Amino acid sequence: MTPVKTRVLVIDDEPQILRALRINLSVRGYEVDTAATGAAALHTAAEHRPDVVILDLGLPDMSGIDVLAGLRGWLTAPVIVLSARTDSSDKVEALDAGADDYVTKPFGMDEFLARLRAAVRRGASAADTDEPIVETSSFTVDLAAKRVTKNGAEVHLTPTEWGMLEMLVRNRGKLVGREELLKEVWGPAYAKETHYLRVYLAQLRRKLEDDPSHPVHLLTEAGMGYRFQQ
Repeated sequence: MTPVKTRVLVIDDEPQILRALRINLSVRGYEVDTAATGAAALHTAAEHRPDVVILDLGLPDMSGIDVLAGLRGWLTAPVIVLSARTDSSDKVEALDAGADDYVTKPFGMDEFLARLRAAVRRGASAADTDEPIVETSSFTVDLAAKRVTKNGAEVHLTPTEWGMLEMLVRNRGKLVGREELLKEVWGPAYAKETHYLRVYLAQLRRKLEDDPSHPVHLLTEAGMGYRFQQ
């Protein structure tokens, strides 16, 4: 019997699938939370900290890939994508975005439960040590909601600014190399475009640091890379 403490978050906009999975998982000892939209999923995940996530890609309010990105900003729990999309490019995109497994609809319940048990075993040793909310003395980053606030007001960041900040925050306290940051945010073709980093880090400091000319959170390690210090 699966320990009751194993919590599963099922994200799908099809009521019959939510109901079928809730029933099948509950009778096997799992604690089950459900969400029918991406926004509800991110909220529920932050509140209940699932041990494993089952995610449909076709949600009414946002892409399942965007939900996955929001979760992967702070959650290390295994994610099983459950989708009617059978094209290999969809599978590759989901796996590259951080999914651990991909199950196509319609699916057999026995096989699905076996995949779920395997995911739970893989995730059993991975502790979610990072919180989705990261606070500094100057600003607060919500990795799940992809939002930054300063003095109680939301700070507008461009997608590129957010990508750079998110990677630094996910690796807080650690040095992030220039090439690594460029490849992650801009893509492999930009690995040598270090001037991009200087421009965007200056923009982030102006928006977030109390004294942009003397930053205490978004730090430069000369000749090596950048570091987020909480």
